[in-house]
Amino acid sequence: MTRIIFMGTPEYAADILKTVIAADDIEVVAVYTQPDKPVGRKGVLTPPAVKVLAQDADIAIFQPSRLRDEKVVNELLKIDCDMIIVAAYGQILPKAILEHAPCVNLHASILPQYRGASPIQQSLLHNDTKSGVTAMWMDEGLDTGAIIKIETVELSPDEMVETLYSSLTKIACNLTVDIIHNWDRKTAIAQNDTQATHCSKISKSDGLISFDDAVTIYNKYRAFTPWPGIYLESGLKIKKMLLVERSSEGTAGEIIAIESDSIIVQCSKGSLRLFKVQAPSKQETDVIAYLNGKRIGCGNTLV
Repeated sequence: MTRIIFMGTPEYAADILKTVIAADDIEVVAVYTQPDKPVGRKGVLTPPAVKVLAQDADIAIFQPSRLRDEKVVNELLKIDCDMIIVAAYGQILPKAILEHAPCVNLHASILPQYRGASPIQQSLLHNDTKSGVTAMWMDEGLDTGAIIKIETVELSPDEMVETLYSSLTKIACNLTVDIIHNWDRKTAIAQNDTQATHCSKISKSDGLISFDDAVTIYNKYRAFTPWPGIYLESGLKIKKMLLVERSSEGTAGEIIAIESDSIIVQCSKGSLRLFKVQAPSKQETDVIAYLNGKRIGCGNTLV
């Protein structure tokens, strides 16, 4: 029986934990996850997905705000384990924990590409044709450890973040169990730091767009739907769209065609087909209904 400490926070990590719990020859002896956080306008204190799953499985749960605190480290060092599995935990592991047991991180990119907090979104923002999950031995750097194994998936030009998230989660689940059963430090390959790229946490302001480049906007739509979404300076959110073409030039934001269920908007470069929008403090609506309400049409600028 392999004894595991699991560290993770969001749904991605919870799905991996669920797979590990279901394995007959693996015992999860403790779970570390981020503290509960207020959610929504009312600020309801909400537990992370990993905590909810661990509670249902009757696994010991730890939620330190700082994993590096001496008391927290000493508490963890008392837990006997064969391996520590980390997936989107959100905190850096101190050296003492890294030395307590072999630590494996499941990072949702093809490392050394997209080290950091938003690798899945970055694949779409950069219009990549391939993404993947990297299993690596953890060291004191941020996603810098030696690579154990990489599993990849092809991306379609219209791939959305939710479908990619789902695909990478399935890969990570299978890869985690594989690594636990068949791990060997000697076969790991050091990352080439000269090829590394980094990404930060997504913020709401990242969703702001102007009708400049259609391809850039469409990639933002793919990466940021449903959160933080994409929106104009006026606050109008674009809820559903498709890329029409990428090379034409014209007046940014001009409505150049109106069809039964959509409109085509010209960008400085390229054009986009819009289906649904949402005005500030309003419900999502068909773009045609929005235009009718505003009494605007072809030749007008969408703002």
